[in-house]
Amino acid sequence: MTFAIDIYSDGAVVEDMVSMKEKGIVTGFTTNPSLMKLAGITNYLSFAKQALQEVENLPISFEVFADDFETMEKEAEKLASLAENVYVKIPITNSLGESSISLIKKLSEKKLKLNITAIMTIEQVRQTVDVLSEGTENIVSVFAGRVADTGVNPVPLMKQALEICREKQGTKLLWASSREVYNIIQAQELGVDIITVTPALLGKLAMYKKDLDELSLETVQGFHNDTKALGFTILDE
Repeated sequence: MTFAIDIYSDGAVVEDMVSMKEKGIVTGFTTNPSLMKLAGITNYLSFAKQALQEVENLPISFEVFADDFETMEKEAEKLASLAENVYVKIPITNSLGESSISLIKKLSEKKLKLNITAIMTIEQVRQTVDVLSEGTENIVSVFAGRVADTGVNPVPLMKQALEICREKQGTKLLWASSREVYNIIQAQELGVDIITVTPALLGKLAMYKKDLDELSLETVQGFHNDTKALGFTILDE
């Protein structure tokens, strides 16, 4: 099974990273504080070093923890120093809604590889790409899945975002927070560079292009097995 889009595994469980790498489907990895909390990570640098050892030279994104820009800058430099394949994730704003654009510009001028995250508007895409330094490698992560959660079709946004990202060589667009396998197809058809997929969603790739009549039968068989497991019937009541 091959795709024309890079698929990055999104998570913070090193064992899952190894499993996804061994399957030969993913070409990179992303993490974030929420995923680290879910995975029970207690030491950031220990986790990062272990992950780097296991993913070898594949790109991996680690996010800053700080909420003030001065500390974010120091954290970004420390994370970037861990390995050449590290992309430092910087949220587009801090928790107070203050723009991170000035910090992004400063870090890009220092030639750090950046992954700008939590982007959800075309204005944020434009502001980000405009301040990225020529000749640097960057990822612009647009949360298409969360946009779709609001009832808005993310495809027009991603199409515009891709056009803007193409203006700056070395800048890749990432479809973030995917919800279903079909998102991979949508992103691929648009020409998006990368999509992040959770290990659970990657597991659904076993259903890719499956015969729908077969899937229908398997679904009914599942209902039947669950009915037997319940151990009661409608007519007995």
